[in-house]
Amino acid sequence: MTFDTSDNTDTAHDATDAAATAGPEGTLPEADSTQSGTEVIGVRRGMFGVTGTGDTSGYGRLVRPVTLPGSTPTPYGGYFDEVVDSLRAALSAGGTRFDTALEKVVVFRGELTLHVRREHLVAVARALRDDPALRFELCLGVNGVHYPEDSDRELHAAYHLMSITHNRRLRMEVSAPDADPHIPSLYDVYPTTDWHERETYDFFGILFDGHPSLTRIAMPDDWQGHPQRKDYPLGGIPVEYKGARIPPPDERRTYS
Repeated sequence: MTFDTSDNTDTAHDATDAAATAGPEGTLPEADSTQSGTEVIGVRRGMFGVTGTGDTSGYGRLVRPVTLPGSTPTPYGGYFDEVVDSLRAALSAGGTRFDTALEKVVVFRGELTLHVRREHLVAVARALRDDPALRFELCLGVNGVHYPEDSDRELHAAYHLMSITHNRRLRMEVSAPDADPHIPSLYDVYPTTDWHERETYDFFGILFDGHPSLTRIAMPDDWQGHPQRKDYPLGGIPVEYKGARIPPPDERRTYS
């Protein structure tokens, strides 16, 4: 009977991790040292970051920073360089500077994200859709994110785009302050965003200017607040279970 030495085990483990996290066309994810301007926007305490309720997970003393990756220097790897160069040329041809329209380009975990300033969102989306070298014809959806401690850009919307022509994917991300939660609608560019933008408005309160019918899609029309924001109370409806009353989560007993 033979046993692997610790050196062999470590080597095998590293090889497995590298394969599992490989990026586009085998490009490995960049190390943290290549990210410039990494931002710490908050601190998460406990397993889920919930406050005001009893933490029964057993991880109540965990403390970890909430960070956003900084911009990634070139070369990005894989097809990412070609996409960014083509977008730069397409925007320039339309009279828009690349550095004016985009805040930063991030390659993280094998994914390309374009952080777009909201006033240029429609122009960037049109360039990504119409330029022959890009042809991102399909928007797969819109997701909202709420960072309460990310000052002046608490609300984020993320768009996942796919090029059927070139079999490529990327993300666009745009932010807006909580005090002015307006982002241009992409309905005219990608009609598939119709219900996705309504859902993001319903749950996060982002107002998509130019949407043909920005109404709630899941919650009742007269519902107060937006349930997936991090500052929204857990709430809940008390129920009867075998004769016992089960209170809403934020009314339950604590175990501290």
